[in-house]
Amino acid sequence: MSRQPEVLWAQRSDKIYLTISIPDAKDVNVKADPTGLFSFSATGPNSEAFSFSLELFDSIKPEVGKLKTGLRTITCSIYKEKTGWWSHLLKSKEKLAPYIKVDWNKWCDEDDESDLSSEDEDDEVDEEDESSDDGMLYLPDLEKARRKY
Repeated sequence: MSRQPEVLWAQRSDKIYLTISIPDAKDVNVKADPTGLFSFSATGPNSEAFSFSLELFDSIKPEVGKLKTGLRTITCSIYKEKTGWWSHLLKSKEKLAPYIKVDWNKWCDEDDESDLSSEDEDDEVDEEDESSDDGMLYLPDLEKARRKY
């Protein structure tokens, strides 16, 4: 049986950020469907399995999504099909699951977005979470990257 990792989310008009907290993650597997179905699985410390699936609020562009694996977190940048602000992360208007929280470090209000550079956001890494040398991967290239490990 797998557990759900802590997931932090934030948005911009053109993308959604998901930061997944799993130290020393291995066998990271991400699937993104244009309809907005997003699935994640990985193995954490002590071979513990983690997984979750989300039905996102609207359609996405999985071919341009990015994945960045660090020592403690995995960051997914998921690009929206249509530019605009989503009123919710998920299609369902129910309260978010307890493992999903707002990422206040990356959160941006609609009015403040013009002050931020989206290129800086993609390269952002927490000081305590030094990134691996793998850098950013596009979601379709994930299969190739998994073969390295």
